[in-house]
Amino acid sequence: MKLVSKLVVLAVLLATQTINAQIKNSKTVSFKVYGNCEMCQSAIEKAGTQKNVANVNWSKDTQMATLNYDSQKTGADDILKRIALAGYDSETFLAPDDVYAKLPECCRYSRDLKPAASGNKTTADVHANHNAGSNTAQQKGQLQGLFDNYFALKDALVSTDAVSAAQKATAMSASIKAVDMSKLSAKEHEVWMKTMKNIAAGAEAISASKNIAKQRSAFINLSDNIYELVKATENNQALYYQHCPMFNSGKGANWLSKEEEIKNPYYGSQMLNCGSVKETIGSK
Repeated sequence: MKLVSKLVVLAVLLATQTINAQIKNSKTVSFKVYGNCEMCQSAIEKAGTQKNVANVNWSKDTQMATLNYDSQKTGADDILKRIALAGYDSETFLAPDDVYAKLPECCRYSRDLKPAASGNKTTADVHANHNAGSNTAQQKGQLQGLFDNYFALKDALVSTDAVSAAQKATAMSASIKAVDMSKLSAKEHEVWMKTMKNIAAGAEAISASKNIAKQRSAFINLSDNIYELVKATENNQALYYQHCPMFNSGKGANWLSKEEEIKNPYYGSQMLNCGSVKETIGSK
């Protein structure tokens, strides 16, 4: 039996080495990922692994996940985010509550990083509250730069200024990287996980183009995701979710504005006042 066990271990090691050998620009790091059993192991490894790009090995005994990935194609955050979206917490990303709730009963690990029924704070909340008096300011500070750059980008599109739009989108990309997730509220953290990748992709697409039509097309999805994030954030200032019925081949497109007056970023001066306010968010 001991010989059989050794052969099994050797086979697993050889298989892992073969997979890792196929990954170029290889980088290996380890993170704690919470789980209970073999089913958790299968789900965690499946969620994080991408053929020829990333490989994940997770141990139920140590709850450590070893990530081996092509550093030019992905990063640890992307892998851990996919694992979290499959229902498994790490100290970097927390799984959405509804996804965790759907895990098989045997896989529902103790959520040390999540609030208990008694109302205990999450790790993210504890970090955000280490200075109780500045809690709200810290949270707002994490996303304020992102929102400010979004509105500056919107104004550049209103002015039909492709060069300025690209510059504002570049600044927006920098503000995305500057967000410290440990200082977001639990609700903001959950929505940030779902929207971060799309927001980053939209900003990158706009910054990489000098074509105003392409920039405006990319602004549609970017605005939809910023809207979701704004809704998860406490706003003392009123924001206006506005709609253009004509753009995108008549399918319509939305955007956010700090002003109630319509200034259409999808058409600029051609149809500056085309649109309407769909929703007012926050205090008016």
